[in-house]
Amino acid sequence: MGESVVIKPVLRCDYGYNISIGARTFINYDCTFLDCSTIAIGEEVQIAPNVQIYTATHPLDAATRRSGVEYALPVRIGDGAWIGGGAIVCPGVSIGENSVIGAGSVVTKDIPPNVLAAGNPARVIRQL
Repeated sequence: MGESVVIKPVLRCDYGYNISIGARTFINYDCTFLDCSTIAIGEEVQIAPNVQIYTATHPLDAATRRSGVEYALPVRIGDGAWIGGGAIVCPGVSIGENSVIGAGSVVTKDIPPNVLAAGNPARVIRQL
């Protein structure tokens, strides 16, 4: 964890040791990070209340899923990004530097740097 990081209670996570947080990042109330794989959060990132970041996932095939197979994909959030309240970041997603994710969005695919993305699924609205 970098210097001057602020984490408001309660941050819920699976392990904790799979999460890295850059300097001057702010994580607001009631966030959930399922860190079965790595969650890399850059510097000066703003994460609003009730944001959920998931690395854990399951096979789409029902028979395979019933067998108990699980896996995880890493999540990366670039420096200066802002994740709006109640957003969900799905396994394997990268969010580019300085990008803004609108409140309530579900991020299912990579988001490039310097854009505003929102919706379910989140899509790029415009360049910043």
